Amino acid sequence: MTNKLVMATNNANKLREAREILSPLGIEVLSQREAGADCDPDENGSTFAENAIIKAKAVFEAVGLPTIADDSGLCVDALGGRPGVHSARYAPKGEECDKLLGEMMNVPDDKRGAAFRCTICYIDGEGHHEFTGACEGAIGHEQRGSNGFGYDPVFMVGDRTMAELSADEKNTISHRGAALRGLYRFLKERNGD
Repeated sequence: MTNKLVMATNNANKLREAREILSPLGIEVLSQREAGADCDPDENGSTFAENAIIKAKAVFEAVGLPTIADDSGLCVDALGGRPGVHSARYAPKGEECDKLLGEMMNVPDDKRGAAFRCTICYIDGEGHHEFTGACEGAIGHEQRGSNGFGYDPVFMVGDRTMAELSADEKNTISHRGAALRGLYRFLKERNGD
């Protein structure tokens, strides 16, 4: 197996998480830009898995290296699972938390349950594999913390938001961390380690 893997993203936060979890395998994780893939496929799937496959296939076809792509989002119980697969397009960038807090303004604490969900698709010349992860929590009443991105400042895990956790703490419990650990086990086994 090659020691290079392309992640179908240019998101520095997602790349950092993947690099931290996969680096013990000696795998260099490249962004799609670093790998020379200039594509932005239309994520028109109705599930996280469908969108992850769309992105992984597009980048794999462009660069010919093993590729991973994730699709993830926040599923809020009181909103019928929204924003879900539309999490990235739910509000203008940087305004997601404000919009969500506005929609949740009159929702009581016992109805504020939510989960981050993630599917990672790994694709190479032999086919594709999917790995999933979830992190259960609740929507807080205000934004707190500066270590996260997206909805992290309003997603409560216990008495702290995801944005108040260290990178190590977040990797241990996050939806993407869980999916990446599944990928890690798969690649380690495939390598015969």
